[in-house]
Amino acid sequence: MAFSSCPVRLWLLPNAVLLLGLATWGTLRYPHLPGRIPQHIGVDGVDAWTDRSIGSAFVLVFVYAGATLLMAGCAELTLRVTPRDEMPSASTAPFAAAQATSSLLNRPNSRASARRIACALLLFNTCIGVSLAAGCGILWRSAPDPNVPAWLFAAMTLPLLAGSAVTVAAAVSSRKR
Repeated sequence: MAFSSCPVRLWLLPNAVLLLGLATWGTLRYPHLPGRIPQHIGVDGVDAWTDRSIGSAFVLVFVYAGATLLMAGCAELTLRVTPRDEMPSASTAPFAAAQATSSLLNRPNSRASARRIACALLLFNTCIGVSLAAGCGILWRSAPDPNVPAWLFAAMTLPLLAGSAVTVAAAVSSRKR
């Protein structure tokens, strides 16, 4: 499905489902967590621990909720900005040439381009959530084990790289059109 073929706000649905799923999973796991849970995961595994609390157990869920609000706001603002092809020309509005040169740098070329970029931002946010879900799997283990599976780095990094690539591709394609 092309980015611009469905309403942009529909792309918030996977983010909301993922956020709700993480919150539910964490709520179900919280009573079974040990008294000390991982605070930081380094190269050799868990290298810092903290006492179990709502804040420490749900930090990744809170980060994802904040990222979702930020990305949804950025997507909405991308849709609201006047695209380049709708800006007044120098012949129709006084001072339009000066305004155009100073404000066209980061504008999408068209409404369709703005939709593609907004959808890419929301898809990137979904990738952030998938990455954080892998971290939640380690954070919410039943036993305080300092060993971390080898796949964790890839599971947390690959979704971020994929989401970044799609977002950059959407922005670059906007510049070329």
